Amino acid sequence: MSSVQLTYLVFAIILIVALVIDLGLLSRKSETISIKKALWQTVFWVGLAVGFFVFLWLEDGSVVAIEYLSAYLMEWSLSIDNIFVFILIFSFFSVQPVNYARVLLIGILIAIILRIVFIAVGIELIERFAWLLYVFGAILLITGIKMFTAKGGEQHNLESNRVYKILKRFLPLVASDGGGKFSVRVSGKKYYTSTFVVIIMLASTDIVFALDSIPAVFAISQRPMVVYTSNIFAVLGLRSLFFLLKGAVNKFRYLQQGIAIVLIFIGMKMLVEFFHVKVPVYISLLVIIVCILASIVYSIQVSNNEVKDERIT
Repeated sequence: MSSVQLTYLVFAIILIVALVIDLGLLSRKSETISIKKALWQTVFWVGLAVGFFVFLWLEDGSVVAIEYLSAYLMEWSLSIDNIFVFILIFSFFSVQPVNYARVLLIGILIAIILRIVFIAVGIELIERFAWLLYVFGAILLITGIKMFTAKGGEQHNLESNRVYKILKRFLPLVASDGGGKFSVRVSGKKYYTSTFVVIIMLASTDIVFALDSIPAVFAISQRPMVVYTSNIFAVLGLRSLFFLLKGAVNKFRYLQQGIAIVLIFIGMKMLVEFFHVKVPVYISLLVIIVCILASIVYSIQVSNNEVKDERIT
């Protein structure tokens, strides 16, 4: 068994055991997840990702391990931005808290399947057309600039969302969540519930984010094993992160700018390789960590200062 095969085997075992523990023991059907439980589940998934990093370091060397950790942190930070859109979707469609966990689980599992397909296609395209990396770099650079200059709240108008418009046009919808069911019958006619719409919206939203995040990971590493594992670990942690952050959206208002700077850096990193300038992977890791931590700390500081000012006045 080769080193790569062993790594995939270990990853598969970790994934199966983790899903059994998280979905079978830590989460129960129709259960409201508390902040405390969400925190422990987040620690659980992050701990597994870090543990896999240690395994990669010992089995495949420091370069592969650092590439994986950089890609994971890149995906994880983008996932936080993704979660804020998830919160808007749940609020817009008035999803009942008791259905949050189930709806998120189905949406995330669909997203993982779609991401695996996208990654496979991306790897094949890059192997055949290496110049696509420069296209990805330009896309990331433009996306980062737009994200940095975007004003809060202007990006996500769910009423005008294309996927939502298509669903309303071609499917009979009902405003009710159907008690968590995907469809209900009214006067003998089948209608799709808001629960079904939300799941489709979650999956489609993740697809949009994947168009940025997957090219960003390719900028860090083109090793299929690194791209797959970092993506899957990050996406599987989305559910616990949702419950952890859903009450603290305003506390991370400048995270978008931190992520934008990372995307700009990653895009430039891909473009300068045209001139045979290779940025070491540990530099990418350092930039990702500094930008994300700085934006989170600054956001929390600003939020706390505003609370103090309100109390004074």
